[in-house]
Amino acid sequence: MTETLLELDRVVRHFPVRGALGQRRGAVHAVDGVSLSVAAGEVLAVVGESGCGKSTLGRLMLGLEQPDAGIVRFGGEELTRMGRRRLRQQRRWMQMIFQDPYASLDPRMTVGQAVEEPLRIHPVVPKEQRRARVEELLARVGLRPEHADRWPHEFSGGQRQRIAIARALASGPKLIVGDEPVSALDVSVQAQVVNLLQELIRDLGLSFVLISHDLAVVRHVADRVAVMYLGRIVEEGPAEAIFDDPRHPYTRALLASVPGAGGGAPLPGDLPSPLAPPSGCRLHTRCPHAKEICALEDPALEGATEASLRRTACHFQNGLPPVPPLRERRASGDRQARLQRFFDRTDVTGDAA
Repeated sequence: MTETLLELDRVVRHFPVRGALGQRRGAVHAVDGVSLSVAAGEVLAVVGESGCGKSTLGRLMLGLEQPDAGIVRFGGEELTRMGRRRLRQQRRWMQMIFQDPYASLDPRMTVGQAVEEPLRIHPVVPKEQRRARVEELLARVGLRPEHADRWPHEFSGGQRQRIAIARALASGPKLIVGDEPVSALDVSVQAQVVNLLQELIRDLGLSFVLISHDLAVVRHVADRVAVMYLGRIVEEGPAEAIFDDPRHPYTRALLASVPGAGGGAPLPGDLPSPLAPPSGCRLHTRCPHAKEICALEDPALEGATEASLRRTACHFQNGLPPVPPLRERRASGDRQARLQRFFDRTDVTGDAA
């Protein structure tokens, strides 16, 4: 049985909203009772619309945000009970890659200084070996040793994201959370960086949490997918099963938004305010299959068996009309197919990145 590296148990994170005089006027329900796990060596993708809470969930996984309720365990230890000193030590094993490669690097540091910073915080190698370690990390992500003496503004977006990846690898982590790590890059550069991440995950045995709204990238990378809507997980399961047999109306709508996928109609309307989530099933205000029970009762996330490992939070998950598997729905000229062709032919060390 695969070891569980990270576990979230009914985690809640609300952000208070205050008026002009400091009076509390409510709270943003960013994460509401989420339970998830990540196995050693597994790639879990968390997907959903902007504002669904997936970035906050990523920060909770790493202890960068403290939950209002619930438990976060890493390697069997509760992050939520750790003191500041112990949490700092534990962060050696957990790192993050941020979305914006232009904002995540300090412009006052050379590339070498940025990559070396985790080595100064965590005693991974002796001081006299740090430079060699930095050059080794740069080479691993497709850059040259002499790049260590250059400044971030001298590099393209793809190269900066490679530098950020090298920095995340410096401490020898077991888990990396990537918060939209390729969304700011061109499609051809995305393919190079995604292929690089896959190579590193495979070679180093990393666990990786990919936070993304790009289902083309998710389908190429993830072992398992968790679909998030308004602070809650509404569907979870193996990636192939989620894409070929989506059981939640929201998952179907996300797949329908992929050009050429043809998985049904996108949902009408906008995401409701997380300040006042709808009662019952939070999707009922937009769901074409909603009935009276959906507004009254919140469906439990259930249905997983040892054989299927699927969980769905829908009152009618077994009564929705079937959809064809994605491989039959996808048109040859859509973005997914174009991106797949880039994945297949792109070298991870391409100069375009």
